[in-house]
Amino acid sequence: MARDKRRGPPRKPTREHRQAAPPFPPPSIPPGHRLYRVAALCAALVVLTIAAFTGVLSNGFVQYDDGPYVMENEHVRSGLNAESIEWAFTSAYSANWHPVTWLSHMLDVQLYGLDAGRHHRTSLILHVLNVMLLFLLLVRMTKALWPSALAAALFAIHPLHVESVAWVAERKDVLSTLFWLLTFFAWVKFVRGRKRRWYALSLASFSLGLMTKPMLVTLPFTLLLLDFWPLRRITLPLEKASGAIKNVLLEKAPFFALSAVSCVITFVIQRGAGAVQDVENFPLSGRIANATVAYATYLGKVFWPSRLAVFYPHHHIGLLSWPMAGAALLLAAVTAGVIRLFKRAPYLAFGWFWYLGTLVPVIGFVQVGVQERADRYTYVPLVGIFIAIAWALAAWEAKSRPIRLGGICVSALALASLFPVTRLQVGYWADSASLFGRALAVTKDNYLAHYNVGLLLYNQGNKEEALAHYQEAARIKPDYFHALDNLGNVYADLGRNEEAIAQYTEALRYRPDNAKALSNLGAILLRVNRVPEAIERLQQAVIADPKQAEAENNLGAALKRADRLPEAAQHFQRAVEINPNFAVAHNNLGMTLARQGRYAEARDHFQEALRINPAYEQVRANLDRLQGMMQKNK
Repeated sequence: MARDKRRGPPRKPTREHRQAAPPFPPPSIPPGHRLYRVAALCAALVVLTIAAFTGVLSNGFVQYDDGPYVMENEHVRSGLNAESIEWAFTSAYSANWHPVTWLSHMLDVQLYGLDAGRHHRTSLILHVLNVMLLFLLLVRMTKALWPSALAAALFAIHPLHVESVAWVAERKDVLSTLFWLLTFFAWVKFVRGRKRRWYALSLASFSLGLMTKPMLVTLPFTLLLLDFWPLRRITLPLEKASGAIKNVLLEKAPFFALSAVSCVITFVIQRGAGAVQDVENFPLSGRIANATVAYATYLGKVFWPSRLAVFYPHHHIGLLSWPMAGAALLLAAVTAGVIRLFKRAPYLAFGWFWYLGTLVPVIGFVQVGVQERADRYTYVPLVGIFIAIAWALAAWEAKSRPIRLGGICVSALALASLFPVTRLQVGYWADSASLFGRALAVTKDNYLAHYNVGLLLYNQGNKEEALAHYQEAARIKPDYFHALDNLGNVYADLGRNEEAIAQYTEALRYRPDNAKALSNLGAILLRVNRVPEAIERLQQAVIADPKQAEAENNLGAALKRADRLPEAAQHFQRAVEINPNFAVAHNNLGMTLARQGRYAEARDHFQEALRINPAYEQVRANLDRLQGMMQKNK
C-alpha cells in the first residue's frame, strides 16, 4: 500500500518512544556472533586460564590461614557429616560466618584428604567457571563478542587475582563469585521473561553467595548499575524515569534486605572476635585517607601489577598528606570524566562505579584486620575496570580499520604481558618460604612476613635465625603478641630463662587471657623453681582455655613439684582426656600415681605412653622402676 504523501517521511523516535523500547536485546544471536564463535572463544579462555594458573596444582598449603581453615581444623578434617555440617552453620570460627565456604573445604577433604594439589585444583576449576560465566553473561547482555572476550581474559589472568585462586584459605573468593555470576544470570532471565522462578533462583543464589563471603553485600547495588547499562531499563534524565526507578528499587528490596542482615551478622561476629579495629588504633581520618589511597593503588596495579605481596602493613597515612591529595584528585577526575561521558560511553560509568562500589566493604572504612590493602579484595571489583577498558577499546577500534588493528595489537600485548607475571606470581605461592620471602623483598617494615619467616626457621631448628626475625617483627610492631610469645619460646629453648619470662610477661600485657602464653610462662617459672607463681599462672591458663592439654599437663607438673599429688593427678588425667595421644602427660600421670602407690594404674599409663612413642626412653626407665617396686611390695 502506497504511503500517504501528506504524512511526510517517518518521524525520528521521540524520547518517550525510545524509553518504551525493549529494555534488553533480543535473545537471538546476530550473524556475527554465531554460536561456534562463542564456543571457540570460551574454549580459548579456558585454555588461557589453565595455562596461566597450572602451577597451583603443585603448590602446597601455606602457614597463613590454611591451618585454621583446613589442616588444623578438626571439623573440616572430619569431612562431611552431620556434626561438621551443624558446626559449619552455627560456628563463628575465624571471625566469620560463612557455612558454604566450610562445606566446600569439607567436601574437598572428604574427596581428597589433605592433598594440597587437589584442593588447589578445586579453586582453579571455580576460577575457570567464573571466567566462562563472566564471558557468557557479557555476551548475553551486550551481544558484543570481542569486548566480552577481552574483559573475561583480563579477569582470567590478571596477577592481582592470583591470591584469590592460589590460596586455599581464600576459596571463599572464587566460590562466592560463582554465586554472584549465577545470581546475575538468573536475574537477566527474570528481566527478560518476568517469570517468578528466575527471581527466586536469583535470590537463592545471592543467599548462598552471602553464606560464602559477606563481601557480596554490594551485589544489589550492581544490579542497579545493570539497569542503566547494558540493560538500559533506566534512562537519563532521572526525573523522566521516576516510575521505572521506583519499580527497579521495589524488585530489589529483598536483595537489599538480605545484604543488611548479612552486614549485621558479619559486624557482630567480627566485632566479637576482635577483628574489627577500634578508632583509637585506626582513627576515622586515617581510614578515609587509607581508603582513598587504596582505591588509587589498586587502580595503578591494574596497569602495572608489580611488587605484589601476601600482606601489606598499614602505614597510617595522614588525611593531609601528598599521597592522599594525589589519590583524591585522581578519583575525583575519573569520576567527573565518566559522568560527563555517560550518554556517549555509559560503560565507563558502569565500570567505574562498579569498581568504587564493590570495594566499599573491604576498603577500610570499617577496618577488619590490620592490613593496609589486599590483592584478594580486587577479585570482583576489577570486573568493572576490565569492562570499561574492553568497551572503550572497542569504541576506539570502531573509528577505522588501522585503529582496529592497533587495538587488537594493544589487547594482545596486554595479555601477553600479564601472562608471565601471573605465572611468576603463582610460583610465589608454592610454599610459605617463597610467599613470605617475597613479601620481605617487596614491602617495608612487614612485621607479619618477618614473623612467618621466623616461624619457618624455628620449625626447621634454626633458632638463632628465627630469633632475629622475631626481634625484627617485635621492633616494627611492639604490641605484636605472636612475635613476643614466640620470642619467649626461643629464649626458653636456648636456656635464657629470665629473658623468656620477660617476653612472655610482655606478651600477656596485650592478651592477658591467652592460655598458651600463660601456660608457657607457668612452665618457665616452674623451670626456675618459682613454683607458687607457676601454679598461679597455670591455673589462669586452664581457666582461660579448659581444653588446652599442655596447660593441664604443666599445672599438674607444678602441683606435683609442690607435693600436691592428688591435685596433680587430676590435671594429668584431664590432659590425657583432652589429648589421648599426649605421651608426656601419660608418663607424668604414671609417675604421680606410682608415688601414690597406685601401681597398676601407673603401669597402664606408662604402657600407653610407650605405645604412643616407642622411642620414649624415660618411660621405659620409669616402667622398669615401677615393676621393681611392684615386685618388692608383693
